[in-house]
Amino acid sequence: MIESIPLSRMGRPGFDGAAISIKGAKKSFGQFEALKGLDLEVQQGEFFALLGPNGAGKTTLISLLAGLARPDAGALSVLGFDVGRDYRQARRAVGVVPQELVFDPFFTVRETLSLQSGYFGIRPDSKWIDELLENLQLRDKADSNMRALSGGMKRRVLVAQALVHRPSVLILDEPTAGVDVELRQTLWKFIRRLNEEGMTILLTTHYLEEAQTLCNRVAMMKAGQVIALDTTQNLLADHSRPSLTLSVGQGKPLPDVLIQRATSLPAGRFRLGLENFAEVEQILAACRTAGLEIKELEVGQADLEEVFVRIMKDTPR
Repeated sequence: MIESIPLSRMGRPGFDGAAISIKGAKKSFGQFEALKGLDLEVQQGEFFALLGPNGAGKTTLISLLAGLARPDAGALSVLGFDVGRDYRQARRAVGVVPQELVFDPFFTVRETLSLQSGYFGIRPDSKWIDELLENLQLRDKADSNMRALSGGMKRRVLVAQALVHRPSVLILDEPTAGVDVELRQTLWKFIRRLNEEGMTILLTTHYLEEAQTLCNRVAMMKAGQVIALDTTQNLLADHSRPSLTLSVGQGKPLPDVLIQRATSLPAGRFRLGLENFAEVEQILAACRTAGLEIKELEVGQADLEEVFVRIMKDTPR
């Protein structure tokens, strides 16, 4: 394992502003407005989550930050470098792990990382590449052809590619989509380490438990706009409420007074939001009156996923 992660310091001399700054960003594709004057800042050293349903504009925003598309209006910068005017410096400061599995099938893993270094005008650093391979558990695949790797292994290579030039900002677009538990654990252990060493992380994910566990602040997007922005702790405190999760015996449905407010969960369970804990007895009484057998019962606070669903539902397009 590596003892220290050397990060490139690509900002302007003495720069102490936001790692990512987005002001009034607009982007349309024909008649579709993907971004509608979006404003957002991510501070240096943050582990930041960008959440939203499909079509919210997350990937479009990442494409603008990476210089893969141009905004119709607004300004975007990375460590003080405008992504349009200072393209070379801005692109050098950021590493992007795309959602899609994009790879060249004609090269080995090590060759792929060496070539990636060249894209940034950097001579391949064998020691750094070895460290990336070790930390992402790719060492035994270093000389394997990319097309021979599993989907999870290809994901790891994409992360290594994004880090090979030692960026100060890492953008992860759905990095664990469709991958196994082992990869998630390996990836997050390494990414946590990078963040502790000072790297700024911007994460998009549909696994909201990951965002809740990893990220200090969260922005929620809908229809090209940020509709909620706060620390993870504040979002949970402001928008969550206690809930009751229960499992009942088969054969009888929940009574109408409960089914209207219940959310169905896997394995025949239901979750009911509570205004206060005193409602628990009322719910149990309704179940007893309906002749239901309660097999499991759990009272707890809402998680980030429930907060996300509530905010999306309460915010019009």
